[in-house]
Amino acid sequence: MKKLRAFLDNLEPLFTRGGRFQRLHALFEAVDTFLFSPGDLTRGSPHIRDAIDLKRVMIIVVMAAVPAALAGMWNTGYQANMAMQGLGLAGIDGWRGALLPLLGAGYDPGSIYDCLLQGALYFIPIYIVTMVVGLGWEVLFAAVRNHEVNEGFFVTGWLFALILPATIPLWQVAVGISFGVIIGKEVFGGTGKNFLNPALVARAFLYFAYPAQISGDAVWTAADGFSGATVLGIAAIDGFQGVLDSGLTWMQAFLGQMQGSIGEVSAAACLLGAVVLIYTRIASWRIIVAVCAGLIIPTLLFGSADSSNPMMAMPWQWHMVVGGFAFGAVFMATDPVSAAQTNTGKWVFGFLIGFMTWLIRVINPAFPEGIMLAILFANVFAPVIDHFVVQANVKRRLKRNV
Repeated sequence: MKKLRAFLDNLEPLFTRGGRFQRLHALFEAVDTFLFSPGDLTRGSPHIRDAIDLKRVMIIVVMAAVPAALAGMWNTGYQANMAMQGLGLAGIDGWRGALLPLLGAGYDPGSIYDCLLQGALYFIPIYIVTMVVGLGWEVLFAAVRNHEVNEGFFVTGWLFALILPATIPLWQVAVGISFGVIIGKEVFGGTGKNFLNPALVARAFLYFAYPAQISGDAVWTAADGFSGATVLGIAAIDGFQGVLDSGLTWMQAFLGQMQGSIGEVSAAACLLGAVVLIYTRIASWRIIVAVCAGLIIPTLLFGSADSSNPMMAMPWQWHMVVGGFAFGAVFMATDPVSAAQTNTGKWVFGFLIGFMTWLIRVINPAFPEGIMLAILFANVFAPVIDHFVVQANVKRRLKRNV
């Protein structure tokens, strides 16, 4: 590491002002900060000193989502192998099919290695395209504005790749993350100034611009010729009874053994990530609890097996483990930039997300999934929520002083 540190120190003059590559200073600084702690640190009083910094926060968030990524990759391979077994196919075509035997993997749905490796061959290209294109835009805007590349994109890129279906074309991944970075963040001034979650902005753009590749029956399983709807898609058409008739159990849904986006399928993995984020105080437990309450309460109050609306019969415990609810509540709703900042505001913000999720899923049959749109909706109102909370606190204190 000392040799690498010395090598970077020797290169630094080339990237500083007056150097040959001064326009690429943002890129050099991003690589240097990624590998080592920043050189400019506040060490003396009266400043607060802590072991945590932005880079460590981003690393912890990424690590907390690793279980969801591993579960999603395994499920991607498992669903593909089960589909091919049902269709009588010997394997998949293309470079993935040629690479799997070289890596000692087959198409056995009972093999963790086979399923995990096949899922990784779908997820890793998505992640690489996301990082290359997204970081390219980040570096470009940093160079034009002459500021540092913020580490926040490492989380944005990681989460965005996890909320995509395995079968999405890679060019759409590039288009989506470009829209999310430019329109969702950079036009507002960059990280810390955006009021919407960039990863969800990118996902929403793809959802409405290319619905055939981001929703529907055929996009969730990496097997040619196979068509299978998500749990929410089945429930929206055939009701909750249709979900039970499909043979899926609640435990399978909780563990992530079902159709869906790569990293969103396992509520168990998301729960593990929630424990990490809450323990490290990076995510607000108030928001997570409020999101769950916002979904559970209306489900208990208005749910009915006798309703003409097929989604009314789905119990709250099923709502929490299907779709992207668990992933959204843990990793998306708790985004410190686009969420409410006050403690009371976090309760209101989270409850609004949960309630809107229930409203979109149950009342509007056109959108079986609701957590993505609910979070973006709440992001818009987060500043307003905080404003009214602060004003209420000011009025309360003024009355006490009178």
